[in-house]
Amino acid sequence: MTALELQNSRFMRATRLEPTDTTPIWLMRQAGRYLPEYRAVRSKVDFMELCKRPELAAEVTLTAQQVLNVDAAILFADLLPILEPMGMRLNYDQGEGPVIENPIRSSEEIDRLQAVKTIDDVGFVFETIRLVRDSLPADVPLLGFSGAPFTLASYVIEGGGSRECVHTKTLMYADPPAWHELMQRLTSSLIQYLCKQIESGCQAVQIFDSWAGCLSPADYRQFVLPHTKAVIEGLPDNVPIINFLTGNPALLNCQREAGGHVISVDWRIDLKTAWQMIGHDVAIQGNLDPVSLFADLTTLRNRTQAVMNSAEGRPGHIFNLGHGVMPNVHPENVKTLVEMVHEMGT
Repeated sequence: MTALELQNSRFMRATRLEPTDTTPIWLMRQAGRYLPEYRAVRSKVDFMELCKRPELAAEVTLTAQQVLNVDAAILFADLLPILEPMGMRLNYDQGEGPVIENPIRSSEEIDRLQAVKTIDDVGFVFETIRLVRDSLPADVPLLGFSGAPFTLASYVIEGGGSRECVHTKTLMYADPPAWHELMQRLTSSLIQYLCKQIESGCQAVQIFDSWAGCLSPADYRQFVLPHTKAVIEGLPDNVPIINFLTGNPALLNCQREAGGHVISVDWRIDLKTAWQMIGHDVAIQGNLDPVSLFADLTTLRNRTQAVMNSAEGRPGHIFNLGHGVMPNVHPENVKTLVEMVHEMGT
C-alpha cells in the first residue's frame, strides 16, 4: 500500500472535488444482516462479541467490501461502545436494539457521564482498523465513524433509540448549561476517538447524526451545532470528514455550517437542490431511498439514474443510500446497484 494509491482512489478524489473515472459508491450498513457472509459469522457470536473481537469485525468489514466491489470499506463497529468507558451500561440482549441501562434523566445526574480518560478502553476498535487496513487493496480507503454528540446524547438520556427524543429535549430546554456540559464531555471524547481511528489507519471518517432530525433549525443551531462543529474542527484538516444527518432537510444549512468536507443527505431532498443549498465547493454524498433496493431491477435502475442525473456529472458526488441497507434486502440487488452506479458514472 502506498499513500499515493489511496489518495488517488475514486473515493478520496471525490472528497476533494476532483474528476474520477466513475462515480464512487459505498453503503451505510455495508456489512449487515442482508449478507449471508455476515450472517455466517454472526451466527457464532452475539453482537457485542462480534464488535469486540477484532479478527471477526475485520472479517465482516473486508468481506462486505470484496463481495459488493464498493469503492470504500466502512469499519464494522457500533455507535455506542464509546459510551461504556464514559460510565454508561450498555446492553444488546433485549432484541429491540441497544439499551442504556442507567440513562441520565436530570441535570443532577450528568456527572455520571464522564469524558473518556483512556481511549484505549475501546482498543478493540483500533485493532480492527489495523487488521482491515493491512488486508484491504491498496486503492480502497477505510472509513471510520462515530455518532455525533447529539445522537449519542439522545441514547444516554432516552436509554435507547427515539425518534421524538422527549427526555432529551426536555432536559435540553429545562437546563441549557447542564445540556452543554454533557455535550462538551461527549465532544472531547469523540475527538479523541476519531483521531485514534485516523492514527490507526482510517483514511476518512463519518459522523452520524441519526436522531437530530427531530430538532428545529433554531434548536439545532443553539444546542447542537457548536458541538458538532467542535468535533469536526478537532480532527486533522487533511482527513476527509463526512457529516451525515437524516430526517430533516430544513437542517441542511445548519449541517453545512457545522462543517465537513462531504455533506451526506438522505432521500427527503433532491440531491441537486441539496447541492445548490450547501454550495458546489463541498462534496455531497447520497441519496437513494434504501427501500428502492426492494424494487424490481427496472425500477431500481430508474431511481438510481434519477440520483445520478441530479448530480449532473459534477466532481464530488459520492453515491450512497440516504440511510443504511435494510436487513431483508436481497444481496444481489445491492451488488447490482453498485454495478449500475459504476456503469452510469463513466
